[in-house]
Amino acid sequence: MVFVTILSVLKKILTGISISIIAFFCVTATACSSDSSSYLLYGLKENSDEQKQLLELLAKNPKNQETRFALMNRVANNLLTAQNNVSLVLFLTTSVENYPDNPYNAYWLLMTAHIYLQNNAPKIAKYYFERILKNCPDLEIQGRSLHLVCLENLIKITDSPELHIRYYTELITRFPSNIDAAQAYFMLARAYEKLGEWDLAIQTYTQFLSYGRFDIQVPGIPNSYEYAKQIVDYNSSSKDWTFETLDELVTSIKRAIDTYNYRALDSYRAKVNFFAMSWKQTASDKNSQVDFQMRDFMAGNRIRYSAALDSSSTPYEAYLRTWGWYQNVSVWYLYFRKVNFPADPEIHGRWEWAGIYYGDKV
Repeated sequence: MVFVTILSVLKKILTGISISIIAFFCVTATACSSDSSSYLLYGLKENSDEQKQLLELLAKNPKNQETRFALMNRVANNLLTAQNNVSLVLFLTTSVENYPDNPYNAYWLLMTAHIYLQNNAPKIAKYYFERILKNCPDLEIQGRSLHLVCLENLIKITDSPELHIRYYTELITRFPSNIDAAQAYFMLARAYEKLGEWDLAIQTYTQFLSYGRFDIQVPGIPNSYEYAKQIVDYNSSSKDWTFETLDELVTSIKRAIDTYNYRALDSYRAKVNFFAMSWKQTASDKNSQVDFQMRDFMAGNRIRYSAALDSSSTPYEAYLRTWGWYQNVSVWYLYFRKVNFPADPEIHGRWEWAGIYYGDKV
């Protein structure tokens, strides 16, 4: 996890400081700790003597912040090694409460959040990530922002689109050079879409497309660029090719075929994302996007069609088998689908002729 990386980096930076500071103070430290801190010795075994010395030094309340940090870091790591998470959380949170102005509080709270994540308590971890963002100045470790780490973790453990909007907006605003901005814009647009905020979603998808990231991979949406492009293109199109019902659409197409009215067939085709491809191709294949006129494939041939729609048709998509087209593959399945575009309630739920599949079904 990101936090583990931050922790290991911080250890490397401060190991030398920690050892020298602790060695100096240990010359005069006693070997005992106060009763109030005895819970910090539980399960330490071979590290218990060192822990006692560290706690004695901390009890002297050193004024130097780096000194205090070095001591706390060693105490915390001893507890981590012993897997004494309960004591570690109490130690860290008590320190934050007692020293609210400590510049390293973001680090201690991040460690606390990480412990809860490791113990399958994401809701509690979320509380600490949010607390860091709200109450603690940012802290950078070798150029890595702890606020950025918090936002990345919050995005992973949160399902709420409202919160995703907040987190991605903050990522884009505060850390544009530290993130994949294109992916952040895409996910922000998705969050707007889930809330039905279509104007904002389309604006944000347009911003995403401006990056030209054709190769971007977003989990759950394999063709992310095409997905966004379809929404933006569809929104800016005339959308005048849709039909109220599937029966109306199919009847109109059959009539145009019967009368060899290629102009009517051209007008019935979707003007955005219409495809023509074999059954083995995918809609994202660039070769599937077509721009042709129907008359080039009719050429006086007798075009026929099945009386009924294909049995694989559903309430959301349908297929009509046709044959006799002037092409190497004379069998075409005309593909119809129900329009899914909530951004425009006037066409949402209508039907469109969305594409052609060449050849018999495989």
